[in-house]
Amino acid sequence: MPSRLRRRFGSETLTERPEYALVGIIKIPETQNSPGRAIGRRVVFAVCALFFTAIVVWLDRGGYRDAQDNELSFLDSLYYSAVTLSTTGYGDITPISPGARLMNVLIITPLRVLFLIVLIGTTLEVLTERSRQALKIQRWRNKLRNHTVVVGYGTKGRTAAAAMIADGVKPADIVVVDENAAVLDTAAADGLVTVRGDATKSDVLRLAGVAHAASIVIAASRDDTAALATLSARELNKNAKIVASIRNSENTHLMQQSGANSVVVSSETAGRLLGLATMTPTVVEMIEDLLTPDEGYAIAEREVDPTETGGSPAHTADIVLGVVRDGTLYRVGDAEVEAIEAGDRLLYVRRGPGDK
Repeated sequence: MPSRLRRRFGSETLTERPEYALVGIIKIPETQNSPGRAIGRRVVFAVCALFFTAIVVWLDRGGYRDAQDNELSFLDSLYYSAVTLSTTGYGDITPISPGARLMNVLIITPLRVLFLIVLIGTTLEVLTERSRQALKIQRWRNKLRNHTVVVGYGTKGRTAAAAMIADGVKPADIVVVDENAAVLDTAAADGLVTVRGDATKSDVLRLAGVAHAASIVIAASRDDTAALATLSARELNKNAKIVASIRNSENTHLMQQSGANSVVVSSETAGRLLGLATMTPTVVEMIEDLLTPDEGYAIAEREVDPTETGGSPAHTADIVLGVVRDGTLYRVGDAEVEAIEAGDRLLYVRRGPGDK
C-alpha cells in the first residue's frame, strides 16, 4: 500500500522504479554496430526474399494466370512477388491451382510477414533495444559490487577515470554520475556506465550503487556541491574510500568533516607545479611522469613480500616512498617503520607498462 501511495503522489524513489523506467537515466555502454551496415543487411535480406519468392512462383508458373490468362514469365513472377510481399496486391496476377495457393499459404505469406518486419525494422529495433537495455540494467544492478563511483565528469573526473583505467581498473567497474547529458555521452563513449542526476541527492547515489562501492571520487565543479555529495555518499556507505577535489584550501576541513578520506586542492596543486616549473622544470616533468601510469614511472602500492619482512623499507628492490600500516601512511625514515612487518603495504615507484 505505501508503494502505491508513493507512485500516486509522485514521491516514488529512483531505486523503486522498474528497470524499463531507468533506461533514460542509466546507460550501460556497448559496442554499437554501424547504422550503414545494419541497413545494408536489411536491404540484402529484402532483395533475397524478393528473388526467392520470384523463383518459387516462376517454378510453379503454371498455377498462376494474369489478367489476360497468360502464363507467367520470370519478370511477371518478380512483379507478382514485389506487389505481394509489399502487400500492395493489385490482383492482376492470381494463383489458380491448389498447389500454387498452398505455396502462397506456406511460403509466401511467412515471407511477407518477414518482409514487413524488415520494412519497419527501425521501430522494432528501438523497442527491442529498450527492452534489452532494461534487462542489462537489471543484471547490472544485481551484480554491482566493489566498483568506483565518479561524481562529475569534467576535466578532473575524466582524468581520474583515465588514471584508474591506465592502472588496470576495468571501465565497466566505473560509474559516472553527472547531470550534463553531453558529458555523460562522452563518458559512455569512453566505455563507462553513466547515471544521469544530481549527485547531492541520496536517491541518485543509491542508483549508482554507492552503498556497495569500494571507492568514490568527488570531482564536482563547485566546493559546496562536493561537500553535499560527500555527505550523502558517506551516509550511504560508511566504509568506502572517498577522495574529493576542491578549489579552495579553506574548505579542506569541511570536506574532511563531511567524510572524505583524502582531499585534493586542485588550485593549490596547480599553483605549486607552476611555481616549481619556473625554477626547476625537470622536477615538474618528473612529477608529471609519476602521475602518468601508462608510461615512464608511476607510484603504486603493493603487499609486502614474505622475504622482505623484518628488513628496512630502504633496502628493498623497489624505491619505497612509504609504508601503510593499519591504514596509516608512514614515510620511509619514520621510527615506526624501521622494519617491515607482515601485513604492511609498500608505496613504491614502479616502471609504467609503456616503459621498457
